[in-house]
Amino acid sequence: QVQLVESGGGLVQAGGSLRLACAVSARTFSNNAMGWFRQAPGKEREIVAAISRSGGTTYYVDSVKGRFTISRDNAKNTVYLQMNSLKPEDTAVYYCAARDYSANYYYAYLGKDEYNYWGQGTQVTVSL
Repeated sequence: QVQLVESGGGLVQAGGSLRLACAVSARTFSNNAMGWFRQAPGKEREIVAAISRSGGTTYYVDSVKGRFTISRDNAKNTVYLQMNSLKPEDTAVYYCAARDYSANYYYAYLGKDEYNYWGQGTQVTVSL
């Protein structure tokens, strides 16, 4: 069983930065492709960023490109989301997700249904 614990959310002014971290209790973390999703009130959960098992392939939703960076440290079983130039529309609960082992070492997965494990979420609020 894989467990995920997010941290780093909070309240920040527009233009500010936050760094989210997701600690993963997996036997072999490098087996898991990872993703960050977010869900704003009244909206569907959406992909924000994804990273392959290798860390060499990343994906970003258009609205965060150039502002957010996803990374992973396989030695620390942790995936990060660095969020810069935050906007009020980034306000949401952010979720970390892990996918069960897949043979493709270089693929980043984009769909909610492609992930098997989820964290409890961390609130990010961006004020004007």
